[in-house]
Amino acid sequence: MTPVSSIPDSDPALYVAAVLTLYVDLPDTPLRASVPDQRQARAWFDRGVPLEVVETALLLACLRRTVRPADVPPLPRIRSLAYFQPVIEELREHPAPGGYLQYLRLKLRGVVENPGPAKAQKSTYSDDR
Repeated sequence: MTPVSSIPDSDPALYVAAVLTLYVDLPDTPLRASVPDQRQARAWFDRGVPLEVVETALLLACLRRTVRPADVPPLPRIRSLAYFQPVIEELREHPAPGGYLQYLRLKLRGVVENPGPAKAQKSTYSDDR
């Protein structure tokens, strides 16, 4: 995962390139970004979505997909950057706490480097305790 903290949010070309690089570096995404993906990244720039919010949204959505119970069928591959739009909106309404982006980076790295059956968190009300 390429951190975007050093890239200025004021240059549209750098912003779009950073978003697309983050996107194609994720598991289950295309190897190359499409023209609609480029337009989506530019739309986020035009709306003033900070790169840190975009990176947080991409990592959070990817982790939500990856860390699922082992007994559920796998989800299809992500085919568009637009997939992440609802998470962008979620984070704009409810910003992530400080340090959360770094946590997500570490968590995703661990999941990618150590693939295996997903562990479902047990419910507080479970009889398995």
